[in-house]
Parts: sequence; structure tokens; C-alpha cells
Amino acid sequence: MIDQAFAHIFANEWIEAWNSHDLERILAHYAADFEMSSPVIARIAGEPSGILRGREAVGAYWARALQLLPDLRFELISVLAGVNSITLCYHGAQGRLAAEVFHFGPDGKVVRGFAHYGV
Repeated sequence: MIDQAFAHIFANEWIEAWNSHDLERILAHYAADFEMSSPVIARIAGEPSGILRGREAVGAYWARALQLLPDLRFELISVLAGVNSITLCYHGAQGRLAAEVFHFGPDGKVVRGFAHYGV
């Protein structure tokens, strides 16, 4: 079960990692075999399903995204805790509203992530 303290610590560390543009720091939150789904994956990574599996594949995608968006900064709006998941709502690229759902394994690392963007 995710408690409020864990949810807020994760949220702040995740936002700070992204705002640092330090890929290793970002990836440290994820299990080696995690799965990421995002509509942006199709455009940047060329994967039509919008799903990538494994730290190496997702790391390459995020490295490319950070190159394309050198001024990327996230601003946390809210943190929502579930049973074994957290949803972060934040302003992302160009101030666009975003929400990401993170499912955690028993070791506290993200095993699945789902990104959603305002339309």
C-alpha cells in the first residue's frame, strides 16, 4: 500500500530528477524491465504502439526527448495515491497539462508507467 509520505517523496524526487535533465537520476526510479506507455513514444521513438519495455529502450527515448526539449521543466500540481500506484499531475512541456500513473513493485521501483497529456 502506498502511503502519503512515500507518494510525496517520490513525486518531489521525480520532478527534481526531470528538471535536472540527469537521465540516470530519472531512470533510478524505475525497475530494469519496466514498461512505459505514452502517445509521444510513437512520435519520438517511432514505436507505433506507444509502448516501450525495458530501461534501455525507455532511456533512449527519454534521452532523445531531453535533446529535443532542452528547456523542459515540470511543475507539480498534485499527487494522488492508490493501492500500489501514484498519479502525478503536472505542467510539462510548454506548460501543457500532464498526468502520469506509476505502478510500483515490492521494491518501491516503478514497473509500469502511463503518461497522459491535455488535449
